[in-house]
Amino acid sequence: MTSVAMHVDQLFYQAPGGIGTYIRELVPAMAEADPSLSVTLFHADFPGAPPEPWMDRFHTVTLPGSIRRLYPFWDLTGRPPLPETLSGVEILHAPSPATIPPPGRGQRLVVTVHDVAFRVYPSLFPTPWRLLFRAGTRRAVKSADAVITVSEHTAGDLVRFYGADPAKLHVVPLAASLPTTAEDPAPVLERLNVRPPYLLFVGTLEPRKNLIRLVRAYRRAVAAQDLPHRLVLAGPLGWHHHRLLAEVRAGGPGEVILTGRTAPADLDALYRAADAFCYPSLYEGFGLPVLEAMARGTPVVCSNASSVPEVAGDAAVMVDPRSVAGLTAALGRVLGDPAERTRLSEAGRERAGRFSWEQTSRDTLKVYDALG
Repeated sequence: MTSVAMHVDQLFYQAPGGIGTYIRELVPAMAEADPSLSVTLFHADFPGAPPEPWMDRFHTVTLPGSIRRLYPFWDLTGRPPLPETLSGVEILHAPSPATIPPPGRGQRLVVTVHDVAFRVYPSLFPTPWRLLFRAGTRRAVKSADAVITVSEHTAGDLVRFYGADPAKLHVVPLAASLPTTAEDPAPVLERLNVRPPYLLFVGTLEPRKNLIRLVRAYRRAVAAQDLPHRLVLAGPLGWHHHRLLAEVRAGGPGEVILTGRTAPADLDALYRAADAFCYPSLYEGFGLPVLEAMARGTPVVCSNASSVPEVAGDAAVMVDPRSVAGLTAALGRVLGDPAERTRLSEAGRERAGRFSWEQTSRDTLKVYDALG
């Protein structure tokens, strides 16, 4: 039997994002794939933020809330050490290089690196976060017994920018998440003040997602073809969001709707009722929302940069994310052509079916097993 402890602070953040999704999907899938696996979840105390219900299935260790101030020293000095209650665990798994716990004697360290966007686009990140990710990624490459990446592109970036040993790298793709239902999405849309038809984006509203260009391209497409669609940006406000809000408030053809942070069940309804989904991100380690949209048969327009082509394959209309004209043409093509939307819907469902959390969990367990 293998025992693993996973650091799950990300689940308690106001915007857990893709790493939060990774944790909540991967851990139960691994337990189901290997019932002999012993899983411990550990996190700092976050007053007023209760654990998610699924966590009750697993042993949990809560660290003092004050330890969050000391996380950077984990990366720099390996101190403070983890409590004795975790000393018997064979593998420590950090689902992000932002905070890597110090392994004890005989423990193996696994770190998942989702992307190095902070290295490729440093100006798009606040300085404290950029420094934290840089330190953590350097330590992962140097000290981890195994590094999991979620795409070939991220693995390549670790070799290119950090000189990572390819023998340490294990590419384990993700899969579509969120509950999928057949319920009428109309009540959810009404509660969110969203009226069809609309174009959808899902994710944290931050500069890397390239949303200012999306807003401009949407407005040009609406004006050029007299399209009735609204643009719905579903997700919490992230860092450096003020320029995006100014762009939205500047006005223009069409209507831009910001839903704020949205519950998973509400996201499911938004995906299913959208005429199309657009993900023009400048850089992604994977791009989960692309698969989430495809799994629901929602036609996708997405970036042709970084890892996104690995996810989308030939089942989406891909464009240069830096070209507003290219985005405008792609949106006009998809929103204005029902036959094109049908083709993309069918291709997207087939593409999403090639990814599963069962496979992700089994591939992760193979990484653990290889460490002996």
